[in-house]
Amino acid sequence: MKLHLLNRNNRENSSFTVTHHQESSFLKVWHYHPELELVLSLKGTGTRFVGDSIKKFEEGDLVLIGKNLPHMWLNDEAYFLKGSKLVAEDIVIHFRKEFLGFDFLDTNEMEQISKLFYIARYGIKFKELSQKFKKKIKNLDQLEVGFERTIEFLQILNVLANHKNKELLSSEGFVNSFKQNQNEYLDKTYEYIFENFAKPISLKDVAEVANMNPSAFSRFFKRVNRVTFSRYLNEVRIGYACKQLIENKHKIATICYDSGFNNLSNFNRQFKAIKHMSPKEYLERQKID
Repeated sequence: MKLHLLNRNNRENSSFTVTHHQESSFLKVWHYHPELELVLSLKGTGTRFVGDSIKKFEEGDLVLIGKNLPHMWLNDEAYFLKGSKLVAEDIVIHFRKEFLGFDFLDTNEMEQISKLFYIARYGIKFKELSQKFKKKIKNLDQLEVGFERTIEFLQILNVLANHKNKELLSSEGFVNSFKQNQNEYLDKTYEYIFENFAKPISLKDVAEVANMNPSAFSRFFKRVNRVTFSRYLNEVRIGYACKQLIENKHKIATICYDSGFNNLSNFNRQFKAIKHMSPKEYLERQKID
């Protein structure tokens, strides 16, 4: 997946934009932008990529993406079949952290919202929100640009800032490395990993992409990401395996090989090291949730 910087220039001359998408599929582009992004999925299923998080998305999901955090919503294969009548629909709000002024978030009244924007750098999925609240987001684009829409949006942000059931999506290692990264070769490294994690990848392969010798790359990668390359690769693979387990379309043995592992015992060992439970336990817990 090639990473793109998208231009979200505001054509409404407003401090934030509200867009209602209704297409045959969502934008199939791995991208980032300086605006925060609040996404309410109305129709559609598929895979959500946020940083190094790879998880299933479905109707009703609400996610907040932080500034410059790479992301993509990829619909299931059925959406791309010839003659498909499936529809992907969402409400997307784009806004800058300082959308109401640089000093606005420094006030005591905005403390919780300021904290929300800070942790949004990982990407946040909000759980157990009422349908009434989601309807407020859905109806936001029906309000005229101006005072009423701005107040309504602030109320939405306030509810999310004080909501207790939040799931952080991307890892600390990915967020820190992407934020600090000024190296185009390291950008290519992440791209290479996401495109090839299901295949055998050696340290030498990735070092060549980064234009470094393996020893130097290994030290550099660990310093930037705070984990070894092999651990990072396994985290990406296990993230994809979790998505496959949730979809419950394949047996664990098949998911093991589809995720890039060459034997079941190593898959189980790495899964437990990262998720602190076995694949079977993870699957059972998802059924309970």
